Amino acid sequence: MDGTVIIIILAVAGVASVLLFAIKGISDQLPDLFESFRRARDAWKRFKEEQGEVTQPDDTKAPPPSVAVPADDDEGPPVAACESS
Repeated sequence: MDGTVIIIILAVAGVASVLLFAIKGISDQLPDLFESFRRARDAWKRFKEEQGEVTQPDDTKAPPPSVAVPADDDEGPPVAACESS
């Protein structure tokens, strides 16, 4: 009977020791977990803000007119461009 009590006491102490070791390991990782969560949340906010900026219309002026020459333009280059010095 004395041997059984000693084994039970040692088993309880061993389980308590392993439990405390596991709790300490988890608690040591919590600051890193919270930091990762904060960075992920900040990145998500920045992503949503960038998406909001893209969908909003720009307040800029209309683009300048095209400088392409029409196909039916039979007019030659300016005279100054044809003269050479």
